[in-house]
Amino acid sequence: MMSFMRSTVRIDDDLMDELKQRAEQENMSLSRMLNRTLRTGLRAGKGTRSGQRPYREQVFAMGEPEVNLDKALSAAAQLEDAEILRKLAARK
Repeated sequence: MMSFMRSTVRIDDDLMDELKQRAEQENMSLSRMLNRTLRTGLRAGKGTRSGQRPYREQVFAMGEPEVNLDKALSAAAQLEDAEILRKLAARK
């Protein structure tokens, strides 16, 4: 015998609309459609990892930074400002 549990979840409006539409198309209750969709998603999630090697990012030593990274946002803003001024000067 299958047991049932009640729970309250928040579902995005677009997802709820799609679930309701699919449930109506397949002539089944919203609860049954939701359970089927969750089961399918959970099973799919299990299958993608088995047998696959984990992704490894290749890294490279880049040496010491040429700017103080404690103020990286400030340095980026200065570089951006300099580029804007260069582009404006090129239009003259």
